[in-house]
Amino acid sequence: MTKETAIKLFESKQVRSVWNSEEEKWYFSIIDVIEVLTDSDRPRKYWSDLKTKLKSEGSELSGKIGQLKMSAGDGKMRITDVADTEQLFRLIQSVPSPKAEPFKLWLARVGSERIDEIEDPEKGIDRLMETYFRKGYSKEWINQRLKSIEIRKELTDEWENRGVHKGREFAILTDEITKAWSGFTTKQYKGFKDLKKENLRDHMTNLELVLNMLAEASTTEISKDKKPKTFSENKNVAKKGGNVAKAARLKLESTTGKKVVTKQNAKLIRQKKNTELDIK
Repeated sequence: MTKETAIKLFESKQVRSVWNSEEEKWYFSIIDVIEVLTDSDRPRKYWSDLKTKLKSEGSELSGKIGQLKMSAGDGKMRITDVADTEQLFRLIQSVPSPKAEPFKLWLARVGSERIDEIEDPEKGIDRLMETYFRKGYSKEWINQRLKSIEIRKELTDEWENRGVHKGREFAILTDEITKAWSGFTTKQYKGFKDLKKENLRDHMTNLELVLNMLAEASTTEISKDKKPKTFSENKNVAKKGGNVAKAARLKLESTTGKKVVTKQNAKLIRQKKNTELDIK
């Protein structure tokens, strides 16, 4: 079963999802859906109580709920209850919420969009751009972000070719690259920017994105040249790739007298964009 993970947005709230290409359907994190529908600060407790209620009423739904590993807030992959679109429609009927109907429409649209993107991948890129525009990012930043996704994909493809496993090993190598060029592990970097569950790259400035891309692109090229055979060798390559970007960062900082790695997060980046527009 080929899976593709993604974060879907409903009213600016995140819903983790996995695409099953064999079944051609999305599976969504039920906890995330419950949180969206109820605004509960304890969605796990709400879902646990609802499962008990459904079971006592003789509903077959709770027995059909599946489980998949999804990225948690700490970046680790954890087992979570998931449901496909049809199951979620049935689940929503059991959750009294004014958001139920809009959420149904959103689910139907998500399913349709994914099929369209398989037929024409450019549509997926266009929708991603629209999402970032709606969140207030500048066109320049969005172009950099899309390029960073392409470079990251080239790197993960190279890692897979070298026998590196998705999940924990990918995370370890990413930490090696990030720490080498920025001085922070991914977790430390997110803490520096006062982030929790958010995607780190979505909160980088243009310069941070550029240097992160340089680090990952360099790692890819070095890996293709050195052809590492063990995980330890892949770690060394990751450090070397990160050090290429570190050299560029230090040179830029010594020339400008300004730090490249900043506390700015997406909110501050968007505020800066709006200020620049007001000045113009």
